[in-house]
Amino acid sequence: MKINPPEGIQRIVPMLAYDDAPAAIDFLCRAFGFEKKYAMTMDDGTIGHAEVSMGDAVVMLATVWRSAGMAPPSELEGVHAQVQVYVDDVDAHFARAKEAGATIVAEPSDQFYGARMYRANDPEGHRWIFSQQTSALDYGALATPS
Repeated sequence: MKINPPEGIQRIVPMLAYDDAPAAIDFLCRAFGFEKKYAMTMDDGTIGHAEVSMGDAVVMLATVWRSAGMAPPSELEGVHAQVQVYVDDVDAHFARAKEAGATIVAEPSDQFYGARMYRANDPEGHRWIFSQQTSALDYGALATPS
């Protein structure tokens, strides 16, 4: 029987590229609280595919595959993408990330749409947003009149 998506993986999965994927896995676990689920090390020591998880969500990553046109964010201008992660205690998460050396872009702050969040970059420049929902999300407050 085919299972799609595979059991334990959400339907939409971020896939990130790192120059030093082993160091990235270590950092994501230490600073952001991910758990290493799987890593496939290639003969040359690079990571061909890895998965880290937080709760029931998975992020896939690998060593940059330059022949396929990939580059780490540190070589690009501006922020090309962000990964949003909900955590149970955003202030404790922030303290952990800061202690582990994450580059803090914005400290925890309350948002008008009922969340408390902060933004941080990992050592290779991937932007992460960590949020804690503090009240019911009001999509009406987010909508712009058409």
